[in-house]
Amino acid sequence: MTAPALLKVQPVILCGGSGTRLWPLSRAGFPKQFLCLTGKESLFQQAAARLAALGAADIGVSSPYIVSNEDHRFLALEQLREAGIEVGAALLEPVGRNTAPALTLAALAALESGADPILVVTPADQTIADQPAFTAAMQQAIREAAADAIVILGIAPDRPETGYGYIKVVPANDGTASPAAALAVDRFVEKPDAATAQRYLAEGGYYWNAGMFVLKASVWMAALERFRPDIARATRSAWEKRSTDANFVRPGKDEFAAVPADSVDYAVMERCPGSEFQIRMVALDAGWNDLGAWDAVWQALPKDAAGNAHFGDVLTTDSRNTLVHATSRLVSLVGVRDLVVIETSDAVLIADRSRSQDVKAIVAQLQAGKREEHTLHRKVHRPWGWYDSIDDGPRFKVKRIQVKPKASLSLQKHHHRAEHWIVVTGTAEITCGDKTVLLTENQSTYIPLGETHRLANPGTIPLEIVEVQSGSYLGEDDIVRFADNYGRDQ
Repeated sequence: MTAPALLKVQPVILCGGSGTRLWPLSRAGFPKQFLCLTGKESLFQQAAARLAALGAADIGVSSPYIVSNEDHRFLALEQLREAGIEVGAALLEPVGRNTAPALTLAALAALESGADPILVVTPADQTIADQPAFTAAMQQAIREAAADAIVILGIAPDRPETGYGYIKVVPANDGTASPAAALAVDRFVEKPDAATAQRYLAEGGYYWNAGMFVLKASVWMAALERFRPDIARATRSAWEKRSTDANFVRPGKDEFAAVPADSVDYAVMERCPGSEFQIRMVALDAGWNDLGAWDAVWQALPKDAAGNAHFGDVLTTDSRNTLVHATSRLVSLVGVRDLVVIETSDAVLIADRSRSQDVKAIVAQLQAGKREEHTLHRKVHRPWGWYDSIDDGPRFKVKRIQVKPKASLSLQKHHHRAEHWIVVTGTAEITCGDKTVLLTENQSTYIPLGETHRLANPGTIPLEIVEVQSGSYLGEDDIVRFADNYGRDQ
């Protein structure tokens, strides 16, 4: 018996987005896809593991492509390393241009190999409760896409949701929209109002658009050339000017900035029904949630008998249907209903659970005021480790700094501050001017203002120091880099 032809699958994980409605846990510098909201793995790690499990006798799965921005590149690769998953390529957008150009970068990278793989495209910030059901639906979509179909995953609605776009399918021959087979897509509809969403639910044949797509790389490029040749042309131009550094692939910066911004849905998917492109939907019944706001997180989490979902050090009495995420201290609730309380080391959010979509208005105020809480947590992750700003005042700042084994900060200097370093654990290799010394626990050193210096960890355990900065300006942008192991120029 002849073995079935192997279908080559190229997973593509779209890692853009800042998750503003999940502030203060999600921030521009550490967005929601990299958070552990529903388990011990981040949403990004969960997405990568789901795609890695799609293989079958007739399906071969390659290492994933990720499409991210420069700021998150090391965070994404470190989380893949922790999950034991190798990256196929990290496609780095110099500026955000929405999902259609992002997918086009992945398609061009896939076609570069000379093959025409089936792209399985998924956002990095969704949850799936039933992995076997997800795998079965995706494998069905892959086999449909092998015959040149464009396949989209749809979720049967269980409530009149106004926050999602909908897919209207052509009923099956028996008059129903059976999830047992891929169905032709009749049309896409925008996010409805409450009355329209209720009608969709009553009529049937409408599904939520999950934002997951399965199609050949060549089919995507053909459809994009047909419907948005301007995006295709501009993205090709940026791709031709790309530079490659290990797994990092950077399209031309100026060329990519000129690419028109548009989503996969608007650019291509919504134009396919009635065209020469065959677009079909596979129903996904696997406990899907896109965690778009805190109310969705509450829905996805296990709850106690009173409907409360709590993380961290939380005490309650006579409270129902609440979500509490306590990061750094005890949070207590008394006699409240339907509240969201998110506590971090530098910010606290309290909101009516039904108004959780409106958190983005707070983020807009933070952004307008150029407040650091919009972008960074108090504890900031870097490719070499992390730092935690534990205290600050006029002309001083105190940080805890941890450096990974064999890692180092850049060779740098500051125009406006001097620094004292005290080693807490591990061994520090310190370059200061033309001298290099080794310091161990309880030893310290001084870095004068304007002196070229570097901190490195030559050991096999994490290095932790306390840094005391003093000077007229203590902003993170007061850094002049001379050499850096991670390709950073500022």
